Amino acid sequence: MLRSLALAALITAAAPLASAQEDGTLQVGMSGGYFPFTFVRQDVLQGFEVDVMNAVAEETGLEVEFVTMSFSGLIGALESGRIDTIANQITITPEREEKFVFTQPYVFDGAQVVVKAGNEGEINGPEDLKGRSVAVNLGSNFEQLLRELPYADEIDIRTYESNIEQDTALGRVDAFVMDRVSSAQVIKESPLPLALAGQPFSEIRNALPFRDDEAGRELRDRIDAALTTLKDNGTLAEISDKWFGNDITTAE
Repeated sequence: MLRSLALAALITAAAPLASAQEDGTLQVGMSGGYFPFTFVRQDVLQGFEVDVMNAVAEETGLEVEFVTMSFSGLIGALESGRIDTIANQITITPEREEKFVFTQPYVFDGAQVVVKAGNEGEINGPEDLKGRSVAVNLGSNFEQLLRELPYADEIDIRTYESNIEQDTALGRVDAFVMDRVSSAQVIKESPLPLALAGQPFSEIRNALPFRDDEAGRELRDRIDAALTTLKDNGTLAEISDKWFGNDITTAE
């Protein structure tokens, strides 16, 4: 059921690209730096998001083309029409819903604080981040969550372009914040001894955003129908189990 992944084409965002409705190619933006959702290993772009979008392409008959860039540039690339959507764990927020139309959520998760092992007793959640330095993805929902905390001015928030950079930065900061699903996998892969600090402190629903115009809404509906089929036939659960060992694609 899973589409085999050949060498993924890594292309940079440059001139405006034709829409998927016109040429049958779905331009999907992602950072390639958010393990295990989208990352590069041995020059191959891979991860949960890559498998999901390949399955969507197979279901819709579209060709998928991955466009990699810094996470902080993805929203601008979508707004300007250089890509058709973003597959990089984009959380549905009221601010984003004012600009874009979203598919149904295909990942249900929560924001998580991660610390060096041994510090989880001292830092046991967001309240303990006061007076500390915290790494977070630049332009991410997690950065926004931190900045909206009532004591945000007491936190030294440091931004990075990928969760891989956040992991490395833990030698210079006290903690980092990301989604709980990814944090569990990063802890397994990291050369540093890491630990979860407390429970998730914000529920998040991640989906695919599209421009809020006629073409964008039509494309959203087409992709959303494919996601429904992939949920119903078990493909999304299969992809999730491959990367996480459990099903993160439903709220149950």
